[in-house]
Amino acid sequence: MSDSSRGKKPLVADRRYSKKAAAKKKPAGKTKRRKATRTPRRGGIVGFFRFVIGWVLRLIWKIVWRTGVLVAIVLGLLVGYNYTSLPPVEKLLDGRARGSVTLLDRDGAVFAWRGDQYGGAVTADSVSPHLKNAVIATEDKRFYRHFGVSPRGIASAVRINLSEGRGPLSGHGGSTITQQTAKLLCLGREFDPAEWKSEKEYVADCRRGSVQRKAEEAIYALAMELKYSKNEILSIYLNRAYFGGGAYGAEAATQRYFGKPANAANPAEAAMLAGLLTAPSALAPTSDIERSQARAATVLRLMREQGYISAAQEQTFQDNPATLSEAAEKRAGGYFADWVMSDAPEFFTTTTADVVIRTTLDQRLQEAAEAGVKKVFDEKVRPGSKAQAAVVVMSADGAVRAMVGGRKTKVSGAFNRAVQAKRQTGSAFKPFVYAAALDLGYSPLDTVVDEPYCLNIPGSGEWCPRNYTNRFSGPVTVAEALRESLNIPAVKISEAVGRDLVRQVAAAFGLDSDLAAGPALALGASESTLLNMTGAYAGILNGGSAVKPYGLVELRMAGDDAPLMEATGGIQERVIQQQAAQQLVWMMEKVVSEGTGARAQFGGWQIAGKTGTTQAARDAWFVGFTADYVAGVWMGYDDNTPLTGVTGGGLPAEIWREVMIGVHDGLAPQPLPMMGPSGPSGEVLYDEGRPPPISGQGGAQNILNQVLNDIFGGGGGGGGGAPAPSGADR
Repeated sequence: MSDSSRGKKPLVADRRYSKKAAAKKKPAGKTKRRKATRTPRRGGIVGFFRFVIGWVLRLIWKIVWRTGVLVAIVLGLLVGYNYTSLPPVEKLLDGRARGSVTLLDRDGAVFAWRGDQYGGAVTADSVSPHLKNAVIATEDKRFYRHFGVSPRGIASAVRINLSEGRGPLSGHGGSTITQQTAKLLCLGREFDPAEWKSEKEYVADCRRGSVQRKAEEAIYALAMELKYSKNEILSIYLNRAYFGGGAYGAEAATQRYFGKPANAANPAEAAMLAGLLTAPSALAPTSDIERSQARAATVLRLMREQGYISAAQEQTFQDNPATLSEAAEKRAGGYFADWVMSDAPEFFTTTTADVVIRTTLDQRLQEAAEAGVKKVFDEKVRPGSKAQAAVVVMSADGAVRAMVGGRKTKVSGAFNRAVQAKRQTGSAFKPFVYAAALDLGYSPLDTVVDEPYCLNIPGSGEWCPRNYTNRFSGPVTVAEALRESLNIPAVKISEAVGRDLVRQVAAAFGLDSDLAAGPALALGASESTLLNMTGAYAGILNGGSAVKPYGLVELRMAGDDAPLMEATGGIQERVIQQQAAQQLVWMMEKVVSEGTGARAQFGGWQIAGKTGTTQAARDAWFVGFTADYVAGVWMGYDDNTPLTGVTGGGLPAEIWREVMIGVHDGLAPQPLPMMGPSGPSGEVLYDEGRPPPISGQGGAQNILNQVLNDIFGGGGGGGGGAPAPSGADR
């Protein structure tokens, strides 16, 4: 056996089969390995997921590129449609929904603008380069580099909104100047009264911030980028943008605030204008100059960061911020312009045409009124006080010459306390009680007893008025009762002549605002505006005829010579006889020359007036007149907080004096149209300017005494008193 195996090679695995069989096996092995690479079994779980992910990605890609192509086609069609609808640039510059209103003073000089002002077309090349740079730095620093929509800006805005706890599209919008221009154009939709009830609704619809609206704006912006150049888009924006104060467009704004054309704005002014774009009404310098300057400082910083100005320039203009020009300050118009606009027919103040209104305003008197209020508050009122004051100055025919509606005077659209605040009048109402009595034939020298006195009011119980001093004077003349502002005599006379008659006289003079029904009517428990109170006193000055205060003299369309409308106010029907009015003036003169209104005296002028202080000193009044002008002053807090140490004969009388000193500057003193009391035969017992004796006898004394005694009973003076009624006053 050993010999038989000698010389043979050992048996190995690859020799088990013949070469032919081995050849047949190898292809099978190779085929098996190729099949293994095509099944997930060889790669295990990792290979399976790779296969699935790859398949999903290929599917997504197929869907995305097909959808992208479809979206691109639709987007192209929409952009193309908007492109064809865009008009030439020139037709898009003036987009005002209504025209401007130019207000002229009594001498024909412009003092205010209202409505939508448009100073004329400007271009991106014609405005000051500082204004152009400020707008770009503030609103869209990549304006010249994007295609109308800025994905980076949108992403940044979404990030900021989310970080500040708002929705992704709430707050910062990331809109480019092109998109903002599209919004200003309302995507090409004009105001249609059939679709929108008002311009306000139209504007609100144009300013919507929904996702759909943002998409529409983006499409319109892309069309604008294709249709217009960058400078043309910026030109539309600079002409359409609202800069506050009624100014639409850069030219109107620079003229409105700085009294210069848009091509002359310096960096500080340009920064202020650009800063207004975020909140034009709230930031307008005519409303809050300090806030405007603070916003402008931020814009200057942005201009420096983007290389438009140097650090030294930034510091210079932050140290010297823009301010309203002197002409712009005077032409703010303030409360007077707002009142005239609210009093003018709505048709003329909302028309798309430009309107010119000539008014009764005297700018010299307006400055005097503002200066008088400021002087008293600066010198007599503690710093930080929130007390307010209002002033109205008018002629005897009701032509309003000046108006101050609050301590902050260079404003527009602010709360006007002279015409919007209805406050209790206190003893400033008493002249109308005496007007009713004098018109019935009573004399200023008739006697009434000032004594403790109560009335039983059905449903309310006993009501006992008392005097400001808590003392009683016994028998006093009617003239003395008014001079010392005694409450009990005023109530007694009101009850004697009849409350209804007192209400009729007061309402006829213009005090027709819910006059009190009870006996407190005589003490000024009713409310009135300062404008109406001043107008009522003007009726006394002009001889007893009612007056309707007015500020509009004539209204015409710009460019026309013939007025469309003329003054609607002035002297109306007679309320009391002229003799009664002149006797009342005589009595009211004693209030100032000898009584509670003594602080109102100035410069040798004869002055008639009346003080008024309501319960707890929530309101303090002084209303009075000379032969030339009537003026009313109200002082108090907006929230009805009681004044401290203030009565109508105090600070209001001092404000009145300071105002009227300025008003009468350069005028020679004139006598008041007053008449002293007459005796039974009609002869004048006392000359003008000479007070009657307190115990003097008048022609109608016996009649009045008999009426008062029949109603109230006689009585002497005494001390003590009862709780003060609403309107208790000095």
